[in-house]
Amino acid sequence: MPAPSPPTGGRTVPSPYDADPRLGALVVGRQELEDRVVELGRQITLDYADRPPLLVGVLKGAFVFMSDLSRSINLPVELDFMAVASYGSTTRTSGVVRIVKDLELDLTGRHVLLVEDIIDSGLTLSYLRRTLLARDPASLAVCSLLVREHYEVADLDVAYTGFRIPADFVVGYGLDVGERYRNLPFVCALVGEPEVQQPS
Repeated sequence: MPAPSPPTGGRTVPSPYDADPRLGALVVGRQELEDRVVELGRQITLDYADRPPLLVGVLKGAFVFMSDLSRSINLPVELDFMAVASYGSTTRTSGVVRIVKDLELDLTGRHVLLVEDIIDSGLTLSYLRRTLLARDPASLAVCSLLVREHYEVADLDVAYTGFRIPADFVVGYGLDVGERYRNLPFVCALVGEPEVQQPS
């Protein structure tokens, strides 16, 4: 029996974002994201073969990346989430980081892999590393989907990096502005200054 036709009769349903003037140049495409996440998952599987990690995702921006990454890791991983805020009402960091949602699991003696969406100023990462190391994990490593080009990954102590990107403010694949654009399957630049920036 042939598969039923899609409700649109096979036509592509247009996205409300297709003509959005605030979406600029493509930074990382959908296929690039999928391929790189699989590569990262493969490497993490090899590195943690004898010590399945606890993945700690930073909400909300890392939730899409961490979901895909966890399914690319061929180990019995566990997941937990925390949320921090470091942005005020603009695209620039306020310089103050605070925990909005804390972890539910105990990190003592665990091999922890911190999963970030983007390393921008490095302020949030520095705060999170200090906070998590104080909870006595057996090890702590960082995996970030995006890192700004002007940072040296070695200096940031990031073990796994998805992509190096320019300084443009970006949205998509979990990253937002005013809670919009998280569901885009790619990462692109945002055009103009947003009115509200939610922590990602």
